[in-house]
Amino acid sequence: MHNSSHSVPAHSAPSAAPPAGTERPLAAGGASDMAARRLWALLLALRAGWCVLPQVGYLHPDEFFQSPEVMAGDILNLQVYYPWEFLSSSPCRTAVFPLLTSGFAYWVLKALQRLDVCSPCVSSYSLLVAPRLLLTVFSFVLDYSVHRLAPLWGADPWAALLLLAGSYVTLVFYTRPFTNTLEGFLFAFLLVLVCSRTPGSSCTKPKCSSLIGVVVAAGFFNRPTFLAFALMPLLYWAGLNTGSQRSIKTLINPFLKLITCACFTAVVFIAADTVYFTSVGLDGLFSSTNSSLLDVIAQLNHRAVLTPFNFLCYNLDSRNLAQHGSHPRVTHFIVNGVMLFGILHLLAINAAFQMLKKYIRRLMRVGWCSNRGSPRLSVHSEGQSMLLLFYFVPLALLSLFSHQEPRFLIPLILPLVLFGASHNRAVKWKTIIIIFNVLGAFLFGCLHQAGLIPCLFHLEHVVHSLQSSDHPRHYTLLFAHTYMPPRSLLNIEKKDTYVEVIDMAGSKEDTLCQVIGQHTNNRTCSDCHFWVIIPGTVRAAISKCSVLLKNETLIFPHLSMEDPPQLSFLFSENWRSQLGLYILQIGTAQQSL
Repeated sequence: MHNSSHSVPAHSAPSAAPPAGTERPLAAGGASDMAARRLWALLLALRAGWCVLPQVGYLHPDEFFQSPEVMAGDILNLQVYYPWEFLSSSPCRTAVFPLLTSGFAYWVLKALQRLDVCSPCVSSYSLLVAPRLLLTVFSFVLDYSVHRLAPLWGADPWAALLLLAGSYVTLVFYTRPFTNTLEGFLFAFLLVLVCSRTPGSSCTKPKCSSLIGVVVAAGFFNRPTFLAFALMPLLYWAGLNTGSQRSIKTLINPFLKLITCACFTAVVFIAADTVYFTSVGLDGLFSSTNSSLLDVIAQLNHRAVLTPFNFLCYNLDSRNLAQHGSHPRVTHFIVNGVMLFGILHLLAINAAFQMLKKYIRRLMRVGWCSNRGSPRLSVHSEGQSMLLLFYFVPLALLSLFSHQEPRFLIPLILPLVLFGASHNRAVKWKTIIIIFNVLGAFLFGCLHQAGLIPCLFHLEHVVHSLQSSDHPRHYTLLFAHTYMPPRSLLNIEKKDTYVEVIDMAGSKEDTLCQVIGQHTNNRTCSDCHFWVIIPGTVRAAISKCSVLLKNETLIFPHLSMEDPPQLSFLFSENWRSQLGLYILQIGTAQQSL
């Protein structure tokens, strides 16, 4: 091309300093930077404080059943519900990350309680907050990554940090123990490793190759979908290495380091998962006092547990995905991206179309003048196009699966805020961004299924206070039309059998009344207590069951999107009941005598 002085090879990285035309004006420094730092610090305090408060919004059952529920049973020996992914007959989730997150948090609680540092250290509140607090601390990795990467991609660091810290995705999703949250941390770390450059250098630091291999393997075992996020960063890193090395040895060496460390990390995960699942959890692992290293090695040789392989086999079967819900292939692109990121997602789509249109025009010009060579992007376009590829390639790959949930996309917040903070793209939409994130934080952090966690707090207090008497009692807790209740928050030890939890999910009225009738007509139990937990929008179903209502407690607010309130009721005198969760104490046949 004739303007070769303004172009760079396709594999080269953006300059360590912002490209020409992207420098911030002098007015943006000084006082504005100080104000941005104070606002960012305030948002960090909000992130930590809201976690401890705690947030009562219940996003998805996986925030409990992918880690805290399992570890509460293994570490604290509490009554829990083990999801099928953690059963030894069908292991699809690695046990390493649950052990390192929720497991570590619960081990600390257990140690503090044994040392009588606090009494009681283990409660429904600490069981909820401890894993979340650890994940909140880990979420500062995102802030560090944005601060490191922003100058390399021509973005204002403080604008990018404010976009990140002010996003409701960071405030709500990144403080919960989802595997998607860990996937986001690993993706951020990977971007830092592949894009780290010293001023004046043209390639990544050689020592990063080993760490990149560790991160990729760990991310794959956490969620095999991590490969979709890692694809473009790895290709970018490979392009940097192939373009800067002058000999075969120096070219191959980084790739050998990456592959070697990835394989070693995979072996560690396989060994840990094999020991965990063949021992049936930590109870089985530590119950045998005669176990030795030879026994562990024998277990590894007998049956190697490959959780990512089992995960892929399950999720590549469309019939299995249909059980969790099938969505159109464009759901991530049209719905979930907007739901999570709002105007930033739309700006990225617009920029991608504009960049693609510009590239096609250049390609057509080259077609008319073939002696000019292939079209190339300017320094500015190169950096922006890479950020868009970091965002849209994983989104497109995840769209190949029919089951598409918004939380699958939360790792993409990092390249998106870097893109939004470059060239003041997000500044003109500041008001819309603030309103969007306030509404999102309120909806998902304060309203969505928000009555269930306070309900479990209340029931833990009731059950433990009544059980303190000498007279034995039995408690039946029936949940209907709510998300799956995490049994661990009731804080009941496995040896205690006086509490029974029944999850009726979204059962129909006749089925619900049948089960309630079976328990209320039980005359063999002399001192049984029966509670039904149900949203206010379907509370009328209990009235049709012809039961004796002894007491009722309303927990507000609680929004069930599966059973949403009718708008007409929201403007009536009973609007609180439509946005509440009822705890109904039902009288039994023995008590009515």
